[in-house]
Amino acid sequence: MNLPRRPKSLPEVLREIEGESSPIAGRGTDYPAGWHIRSHQHTKHQLIYALRGVMVVQAEAGRWVVPPTRAIWMAAGMAHEIRCVGEVHMRSLLVKPEVAPKTLTATQAVGIPPLLRELIRAAMEVKQPYAPGTRDGRLMRFILDELRSLPVLPLHLQMPADPRLLRICERLQQRLDDASTLADWAGRLSLDVKTIQRLFTKETGMTFGQWRQQARLLRALELLADGEKIIDIALRLGYDSPGAFATMFRKHFGQTPSQFFAEP
Repeated sequence: MNLPRRPKSLPEVLREIEGESSPIAGRGTDYPAGWHIRSHQHTKHQLIYALRGVMVVQAEAGRWVVPPTRAIWMAAGMAHEIRCVGEVHMRSLLVKPEVAPKTLTATQAVGIPPLLRELIRAAMEVKQPYAPGTRDGRLMRFILDELRSLPVLPLHLQMPADPRLLRICERLQQRLDDASTLADWAGRLSLDVKTIQRLFTKETGMTFGQWRQQARLLRALELLADGEKIIDIALRLGYDSPGAFATMFRKHFGQTPSQFFAEP
């Protein structure tokens, strides 16, 4: 049975994943604080979800900070790594591409409604392989139906490919309180301001200001998960006050920080 267990070596985990013959399988593992799952990929889609704890997921497609009630749909073949912020109780679903919902075509952050959360819990107890017409088979089919309606969430930070923009983004991630304007960066890179604006929109789908705000908010999620105080986070990330930070957080995520991290 796929009950929660302590971490295994990555090669062993990958062999088990690829060896699963059922269309969908549940996998439960409890990770200690600070655990790092190095970069890897597999031939199945994966719903990366944790009942407890916060994960930082890095992939070729971008970077996400994932608290409880959220998950990452990781497309098959996408290289990714995971860092655990605090203790993490991960409960993943592995889905063969041929049975996956057509609505899930890209790696993205999704919401986990209460019903699906309980179905995922139940999937951990399904013995593999299961027969399609059995109770276990119907349960897993129901999970596939629920995956079709998952809401996409704004937890993604797209990194640009252009080396000039990458220089800006890497600097901002190192110093998120950096208040440099586009004009400042244009002077440093010997580029026109409009050129930088156009490249940011083309390569990240965001303006320079939107990208910096998203980077700050995602870093804030990590710091909040580590237990840092809002006043310290606000100052560290360049906000004028804790109130300004809290307002931006609620505007972006629709919840206060405490609501966002509330475990189901």
